[in-house]
Amino acid sequence: MKISEVNIQFIKPSNGLVGFASFVIDDAFFISSIGIHEKLNGQGYRLTYPTKKSNLNSRPIFHPINRETSDLIETAIFNKLNNVLRKAHDRHNCSYPE
Repeated sequence: MKISEVNIQFIKPSNGLVGFASFVIDDAFFISSIGIHEKLNGQGYRLTYPTKKSNLNSRPIFHPINRETSDLIETAIFNKLNNVLRKAHDRHNCSYPE
């Protein structure tokens, strides 16, 4: 599986949510609205996938169904996130969390 055209849209942080990611799978399928959250311990990030909420429960709209696919998506998004944060650090000469 090829993941390309990864984009991140930052938002004003709220309850750990810092932005949303989108990407293209195999030059054929566009995926968006993946939440990027800072982990509760402040050490890294985690992803959440969109859900449809009803009166009784929430159902996923889409999500990876195996660890390999999840890892590929996480790697692509977190690499893009790290690159964006490093560029911002270089531009503003501020500290970058390791």
